[in-house]
Amino acid sequence: MGEPPESSDDSLQQVPEGNGDNELGIRIGQRVHAVGNTHRIGTVCFVGQLEGHQGEWVGVDWDDGAGKHDGRVSGVRYFTARSNNSASFVRSKNLCTGMSFVEALYLRYRGESTKEEEDEMYVLSSRRRRVAVQFVGKSKIEEKLQHLGDLQVVSIPYLGVGSVNPSHEISDVFPNIKELNLTGNLFSRWQDINSICEALPSLEILNLTRNLMEADIPELPSLKNIRILVLNSCGITWELVQRLECYLQAIEELHLMGNNLRMIMPTPSQPGGPYVQGFDSLRLLNLEDNCIASWNEIFKLSKLRRLQQLHLNKNKLKHVFYTNTDRLSGLQNSCPKPFENLECLLLGSNEIDDLTSIDSLNLFPKLMDIRLSENPIVDPAKGGISRFVLVACLPKVKILNGSEISIRERKESEIRYVRYVLTKMQSANPLLVNHEYSRFEELKRLHAIDEKPSAGIAGPQKMAAGLISVTLICVGASMGERQPLEKKLPPTTTVGRLKVLCESFFNMKGVKLRLFLQEKGSPHPTLLDDDMAHLIDIGIGPEGIILVDE
Repeated sequence: MGEPPESSDDSLQQVPEGNGDNELGIRIGQRVHAVGNTHRIGTVCFVGQLEGHQGEWVGVDWDDGAGKHDGRVSGVRYFTARSNNSASFVRSKNLCTGMSFVEALYLRYRGESTKEEEDEMYVLSSRRRRVAVQFVGKSKIEEKLQHLGDLQVVSIPYLGVGSVNPSHEISDVFPNIKELNLTGNLFSRWQDINSICEALPSLEILNLTRNLMEADIPELPSLKNIRILVLNSCGITWELVQRLECYLQAIEELHLMGNNLRMIMPTPSQPGGPYVQGFDSLRLLNLEDNCIASWNEIFKLSKLRRLQQLHLNKNKLKHVFYTNTDRLSGLQNSCPKPFENLECLLLGSNEIDDLTSIDSLNLFPKLMDIRLSENPIVDPAKGGISRFVLVACLPKVKILNGSEISIRERKESEIRYVRYVLTKMQSANPLLVNHEYSRFEELKRLHAIDEKPSAGIAGPQKMAAGLISVTLICVGASMGERQPLEKKLPPTTTVGRLKVLCESFFNMKGVKLRLFLQEKGSPHPTLLDDDMAHLIDIGIGPEGIILVDE
């Protein structure tokens, strides 16, 4: 008999939950996977009978959202799933409650075994599940066990691990594990995680990605040695993170990606008020791929004194600020500066769209590694700025979007930045432009650039004055000798459009061209590789030279 059909009747009748008595002992709240597919994981939300259908059914809310309904059948609601189509009802025989931790380790690391060795290791329960037994004799098995005892890095992802053996069964065979990857298994109870840590006193790195953990936290004293904890896509709230803090005494890295976090909620009873306290050894906090929209939430982390790296890629942040007197009015003068040791800030794939946010990054005392890619402020299609503007705006930054800024790139970027601003002043209020580009005057003096925007021109003359004069020079080996061309082009001409024009100017149809900006005083030309960038964006100065290559 297949699964009961989804109901289209909106007049729902609520029924009591099932009693949970079934052949496999499946309980409500338990994590299970589909038989034969350890990647299809879900949470049991109902066990019992369905009206109009024979036998016992298990209602599962699937992690991947690939179900058939939201927990109702024929107008009767049995439970409420996370989404409209993430749930289904199945027979218990089609579900697996998983294997034990030790079983998974043997399966993964013992290698090829004979049937006799398997018989020495396991007996089968009445439910056809393997149960480990104590080993006796057989030097071959002892040799393999010695190998297991040397393991320090263990990875058993998506093996359907759902239970923990007694501590001695783990520690006697696997005493030296320091790094453990449990991604995509069936754990949900923190007491099971504590038991694993208790049995593995050398454990320092623990990855629980895609294990949907319960909000109830018992005493967890065995987490005290964990340095790196990965809780990506575990259904974690910040409230739960705060409750874990007292047990993570050695924590240096905490990864919380993909948990749908929106707010940072410090413990109300903490003396630090709105700021997160504790985590005294935390160096890296990973909050990527969440739903944080306000920098006010991030600023609550500013008193984590040892924090050096903050990963915020793929959130919904629109603005960044550092601080001001009002924000610090509740702090004593002796208090440390906000984010006083932060060196790396990753802000890629957010919604930042203003230069004020970029300028505020200069106020962080030690910030030198920044990612800003895939934000509107750097998207040419949305009028964003180019890399050279970012380099010029951020004098202390040494690594931008994962690429190191050389001394040469910084100098060239700063010169292009000044010329870029000068060009903008020809078509906009110079005072407003000067205010928006805060380093213009400083860099103009630093590099002794004396050009000034023209003024007092009107009508057709003003339109002509707004054009950019460029010299185009062919340098390709197969292009032959061609006379340089001088052209006046609108500052909004894109690099891609200029390539098309060069094909026409030099009669080179079908040739894939590359353009380089040759700047006065620079020994090497700069490749113009962004076809969407405008001439005004690349900072080309008066009588600029563009090299045309193939």
